[in-house]
This record gives sequence, C-alpha cells and structure tokens, in this order.
Amino acid sequence: MWRRVTGRLALLIPLAGPIVAAAADAPPGASSCSGCHSASLATQTPVRRLVGRPSADVVAAMRDFRTGQRPATVMDRIAKGFSDAETAAIAEWYAGQKP
Repeated sequence: MWRRVTGRLALLIPLAGPIVAAAADAPPGASSCSGCHSASLATQTPVRRLVGRPSADVVAAMRDFRTGQRPATVMDRIAKGFSDAETAAIAEWYAGQKP
C-alpha cells in the first residue's frame, strides 16, 4: 500500500516547485491560478498562461468572466470571488513574471 501511495505522491512533486515558487512573493489568490494556468512552458495545456500577459488583458478577461460577457466553464464563478483590487494585484504580478 505505501508503495502505491508514495508512487502517486511522486507524480505531484514536479508540480510543487512552480506552485511554491509562485506563492512566495505572489499576492493573495495568485497561487490558486497556477492550478490551471501553468507557468511552465514545458507543460502542455489548452488553458492560456498568465505569466507575462499584460495586466490589462487579465483584468479585462476577469471582468468579462464576472459579468458573463465571456463564456466559461468555471472562470465565471472563480472571477466572482475576487475584488477589483485583488484582480488588479494578481494581474500585475503575473505580468511581471517571466515564463
């Protein structure tokens, strides 16, 4: 049983580095984005990366998700959980990150 558990945990180790690194100096809430929006160029994902994107683009997208002007599966609900100030801080932080 332990072999199975440790084997599964080993699969998560490569994911822990980017999440921990992002959380060290990120504004509150930013680390939750990295679950879907990978910072690593090595990770293949259909979800757009936030790293290096202009903050105005991220703020506009979050506003559009919040108001329902942009179609979403879960981002409409997630966007409603952040204030304008929190969204702006997260967007600025991601804009300053390098891929």
